[in-house]
Amino acid sequence: MKSYRKELWLHLPTRMGFINITSQVMQSIKESGVSEGIVLINAMHITASVFINDDESALHQDYEKWLERLAPHAPTSQYLHNRTGEDNGDAHLKRQVMGREVVVAITNGQLDFGPWEQIFYGEFDGKRKKRVLVKIIGE
Repeated sequence: MKSYRKELWLHLPTRMGFINITSQVMQSIKESGVSEGIVLINAMHITASVFINDDESALHQDYEKWLERLAPHAPTSQYLHNRTGEDNGDAHLKRQVMGREVVVAITNGQLDFGPWEQIFYGEFDGKRKKRVLVKIIGE
């Protein structure tokens, strides 16, 4: 069995946003030489997420509005976490809702997706570089 590990470095200039990382994951699968197995894609920061959904801009705008209603950034004083000097209490909650990681089957060297599925990195406390782990196991 083969094992392959790669880190993707991402940087959003905004506090919240989404990046389609499907092509980067596919490139990692090609680099790994794995044709049958699984790939784990994991946000390595507690204020970021990895999830699967449709690559449709209005949906992403809906996510941003919905998440901001669930856990608004301001006023920052509403979060006990922010008493530590941080201002990202909302980002921790948004990450909890959107999830930490996804696992996808690899079949014939391709992501074994349903229609419209794509892999996204979700950022909730941006404006700095963060990592995503891609771990591939298989034959």
